[in-house]
Amino acid sequence: MKTKNMATPHLRNSINPLPWRYGFFLIALVCLALSPPANNVSAGTRIITFDAPGAATVSSPACGAFCGTVVFANNAQGAIVGFYTDANVVPHGFLRKPNGHFISFDAPGAGLGFGLDQGTEANGINDSGVIAGQFLDSNNVFHGFVRFRDGSFTTFDPPGAGTGPFQGTIGNAINDGGAITGPYFDNNNVNHGFVRFRNGAITTFDAPGAGTGAFQGTVGFAINSEGDITGFFYDNNNAAHGFLRDRNGVFTIFDGPGAGTHTFPLAINSEGDVTGQYNANHVHHVFLRDHDHGTITTFKVPGAGTGAFQGTAGIAINSEGDITGYYADGNTVFHGFVRDRDGTITKFDPPGTGTIPFSGTNASAINDAGAITGYYLDNNNVNHGFLRSPCDKDHPDDEGCD
Repeated sequence: MKTKNMATPHLRNSINPLPWRYGFFLIALVCLALSPPANNVSAGTRIITFDAPGAATVSSPACGAFCGTVVFANNAQGAIVGFYTDANVVPHGFLRKPNGHFISFDAPGAGLGFGLDQGTEANGINDSGVIAGQFLDSNNVFHGFVRFRDGSFTTFDPPGAGTGPFQGTIGNAINDGGAITGPYFDNNNVNHGFVRFRNGAITTFDAPGAGTGAFQGTVGFAINSEGDITGFFYDNNNAAHGFLRDRNGVFTIFDGPGAGTHTFPLAINSEGDVTGQYNANHVHHVFLRDHDHGTITTFKVPGAGTGAFQGTAGIAINSEGDITGYYADGNTVFHGFVRDRDGTITKFDPPGTGTIPFSGTNASAINDAGAITGYYLDNNNVNHGFLRSPCDKDHPDDEGCD
């Protein structure tokens, strides 16, 4: 279910335009010359790689760059969710428990046809272990779902969600209160944001200035524990702008400095700090918007390319202010990074990461303990999951780790 390739992202899997996740007030621009040194390795961490049982080991045109195991989120306990495509190109959701045990699941009504790339995608998990995501049915219509800890499901669609092919509901993120945000596509292919509360009530919203044409409109992308939502909207000129919708429904609109045509906020922490990506001259730049003052700081990972579809994207931020994401180098190969709250940048790649253009590492999430999860594309166009975490002297894999 290649939602990442659709014209209106939910683009969790590509730096362009991103997914990959984009002020007014004062702008603090941190250029490469002012950036702290970047480390290629980090003492006291380990990286393990994994594949969901049954995940495809070869690429297929049907799933394109999303064959294999794709990881989107983790929680404080270390549980990880995402999806995998099997040998029949059927996507299935998965939960990887902290002990490494996998549970595969399909949302009720998910399409399971051979070679159709329909199926289930898990996008978020909260600290209670409740999972949110979406599925594509046999008619190629998207629907949101909630999977509870006991394995039961609730599926949902906001009022007005479209019923045609590749219309419907995308469940992007869930907070610890059980509120889910995302976009839905109406019957005219216009995006609208929504928040679904734990009791099942759904509120829909449109950012001020959102366009009303096909593939325009509002995309809710991330929600924090306070109920603040960030995301982006396309205006009537097809330019993307960032927004912050607070728990009371009040909007703040912002753009990255020199953003040109596209600003994509992709993550928000419990303090309300937002990170994401903005595009200027087709080059991608990471930003951090401070909740207290509304100031926007940008930074660049040393080694990030400056050509089209290269640069740096911030994908996730934890409550400590640590940011993870990826950068595309001068050969358009992707690599992971983490920027500590003090500004120190560490770069990393799991073993086996691809080295050809458009392969490499995609860091998707970071929890408050600093554990980073994501996926990497190898040279055979197959994805694999990874977990980069601080060393635990009691863990058998960590002997001699630091």
